[in-house]
Amino acid sequence: MIEKGNLKERIKRAQEGNEKVVKAVEELKRAGIKTLKDEEWEVEDGIVMKEERIYVPEGELRGEIIHLHHDTLVGGHRGRWKMAKLVTRNYWWPGLTKEVGKYVEKCDACQRHKNRSEAPAEKLISNAIPKKP
Repeated sequence: MIEKGNLKERIKRAQEGNEKVVKAVEELKRAGIKTLKDEEWEVEDGIVMKEERIYVPEGELRGEIIHLHHDTLVGGHRGRWKMAKLVTRNYWWPGLTKEVGKYVEKCDACQRHKNRSEAPAEKLISNAIPKKP
């Protein structure tokens, strides 16, 4: 399992390599402000934050974060909405809920054990045997 500090450093490096994030951070620095649009976006210790959650740029880190939150014995396999809520406690990116949903849909354990909203099937009743063909 990856250490949280290590993951945070990897996110920081990924943000530095993402041109859109770099441009936004440079504009914030040039303007001499630490926050943008009513404290929605800010830079904290060199990491771009949105509403006090770490912004994760596109790439494999998004899937890794979902994996770390989903595939644990204690807190994993909770379903789409609980997983999205768990991930959004600390991280944010556009389309996070949709991405978590796709991950959960592909999880065999989640699909086998999820609650079904439809009523269970009735008992099978055998048909009467015809007396003539």
